[in-house]
Amino acid sequence: MMKLKKCAKKILFKNGTIIDPILEKGYKGDVLVENGKIAAVGNVDVKNAEVIDCSGLIVTHGFCDLHVHFREPGREDKETLETGSRAALAGGFTRVCTMPNTNPPIDSPESIRFIYEKAKECPIHIHPIGAATKGQLGQELTEMAGMSTEGAIAFSDDGLPIMDGGVMRRVLEYGGMLDKPIINHAEDVCLRNDGVMNEGRMSTRLGLPGNPVEAEGVMVHRDLELARLTGAKLHVPHVSTATAVKHVTDMKKHYKHISAEVTPHHLFFTDDDLITYNTDLKVAPPIRTQADQKALIKGVKDGTFDCIATDHAPHTIEEKEGTFDLAPFGMIGLESCFGAVNRVLVKENKLDIIRLIQMLAVNPRKIMGFETDLFTNGNPAELTIFDPNKKWTFKKSDIYSRSHNSPFIGEALIGRVRATIVKGHITALV
Repeated sequence: MMKLKKCAKKILFKNGTIIDPILEKGYKGDVLVENGKIAAVGNVDVKNAEVIDCSGLIVTHGFCDLHVHFREPGREDKETLETGSRAALAGGFTRVCTMPNTNPPIDSPESIRFIYEKAKECPIHIHPIGAATKGQLGQELTEMAGMSTEGAIAFSDDGLPIMDGGVMRRVLEYGGMLDKPIINHAEDVCLRNDGVMNEGRMSTRLGLPGNPVEAEGVMVHRDLELARLTGAKLHVPHVSTATAVKHVTDMKKHYKHISAEVTPHHLFFTDDDLITYNTDLKVAPPIRTQADQKALIKGVKDGTFDCIATDHAPHTIEEKEGTFDLAPFGMIGLESCFGAVNRVLVKENKLDIIRLIQMLAVNPRKIMGFETDLFTNGNPAELTIFDPNKKWTFKKSDIYSRSHNSPFIGEALIGRVRATIVKGHITALV
């Protein structure tokens, strides 16, 4: 059971392997946190401190997820800012960005202020992403400047693609004026139609409507071209296809204001895993083929992808217990994230652990304009401590979200978060 307690006035994390993803190096050492702030990093000798032995563990920057859905306001039965925060802590995340597709949507300065103020009470840092269009209808732009003043960190109609290219151009132009990233759910809804899984051999076998890879590819290509036209920052979410990977790779050669994310579930599963009709694997964009999965892994290794994002999307048991075609899209993913990506990327595909930490901690902060050098003395402590070699099976009891729609239940993972330090508090070691 995860417990959250206030940090001692002085707390020394001793004998761990410190990985500094900014300096790109790892070394044996200690981290001293005093009054909730970084006081020293290296070989530290101090009296009157609570000492936590981190032998065999890695001590590094707190993870940051720039793509989560916490459902508040309107669907607190699925998730709240508080329950979502606890799920994040269990996964080693000290900071998250929440998508605006709540009920009602976060599409006004007043609604941004509501999230910003309520987030102050939560045990992690929560940053609201504002809707790009009113009601997320893809027609009329929101008061993006006013929302930015109230704390909106980026803009998106996530879950509902902006289909009108002219509207998307104006969104990018407005976002460019504010120097804020724009995030568009990259699916052409006309091509997707009523598809509920990847269109291909497995969808035919299961008798389910398919969503072709072209639905993502054409939208990603359009948005990249519009970003270059407008000079704006574009962040491409949850890339799932080899085609989209190629589009992002090619555009990055010519235009620098592009970033892209990949999710743990697209790296971990393929559409063959849908053979059991597990509705927890129904996501948007869908789980794709093994060939697409290989392209995603290659995209991580060659730098096409900047960060890992969970797209944590809670749903009730009742919603997910329906038939596959009627169940809502989405899965939770904060608690299982590190164990899944560490297994696939580091253990199975030999990615350097420093590179993984950069994708989990440094690059998401860089994209959103947050402080990145978390080991600077005097900065508020945001630390994640994990065992990189711990083999474990993800269980329902490991979930702290209010919802339990995780396809990772029963899966063998490698690497486990042992403690998270943020806002002057620490989770008890598991």
